[in-house]
Amino acid sequence: MIAARPRRSALYMPAANARAIEKARDLACDVVILDLEDAVAPDAKDLARDQAAAAVKAGGFGRREVVIRVNGLDTPWGAADLTAAAAARPAAILAPKVSSPADVAAYDRALTGDTRLWVMIETCASLFALNEIAACAAASRLETLVIGTNDLAKEMRCRLTVERAPLAGPLSLSVAAARAHGLTILDGVFNGIEDDEGLARQCAQGAEFGFDGKTLIHPRQIEAANTAFSPAPDEVQWARRIVEAFDSPENAAKGVLRVEGRMVERLHLAEAQRLIAVAEAIAAA
Repeated sequence: MIAARPRRSALYMPAANARAIEKARDLACDVVILDLEDAVAPDAKDLARDQAAAAVKAGGFGRREVVIRVNGLDTPWGAADLTAAAAARPAAILAPKVSSPADVAAYDRALTGDTRLWVMIETCASLFALNEIAACAAASRLETLVIGTNDLAKEMRCRLTVERAPLAGPLSLSVAAARAHGLTILDGVFNGIEDDEGLARQCAQGAEFGFDGKTLIHPRQIEAANTAFSPAPDEVQWARRIVEAFDSPENAAKGVLRVEGRMVERLHLAEAQRLIAVAEAIAAA
């Protein structure tokens, strides 16, 4: 079952920056991703690793999920990152450039306790193994797919515009793969830190694709993501009407109902229940 926990906004924070880590404890994002990879220079990798592990152990992030993005196992830092991150036991470890089930297994073997595995979909090879990668959820800690649009566009040599037309197929298929195997999925980052209008458009596009939320590179982007990926009040009201209709004793055995002139099936009931759960979790935060 897809988790109702809100993951509307997942903010990357460079783990080499102690001030940024401290600031993350008070931000309105749903997820804090302490980054050891792209946001950290090679000469700061060891510092970032130590500070990320210490921050997770210290806690103080409140309701926010804390995730550590490690460097790839094919880099000089990956193995040490994974060992330290696994020992710190964050909510999840985010693995970069995962392209096959074998990659998923390599990270999964290192994890213990309640720590889950999130993986980046950001290579051309991963697009041709989406179903196989997502299917690993059945026998591993895999919980979430995260799109890496910058790396994917670079590898494809396509233009990364606000509309992302060249990536429409990969984005849609990634969502379908996640849903087929009960995973959550987060959209890629928007690079225009001061382009509020472009950010709003891309967040709206991500919500239309069916993403659960968006990864972010700056705190000023949090509000736009939270707004775009929160259920609208009218959607929640409609969902409650669907649930009420199916809860009526006279409808207990029915698979299809007419609610306010619209046909509603039990598949709509499951989505209505999920939407209500997400809205209630947001309200309780």
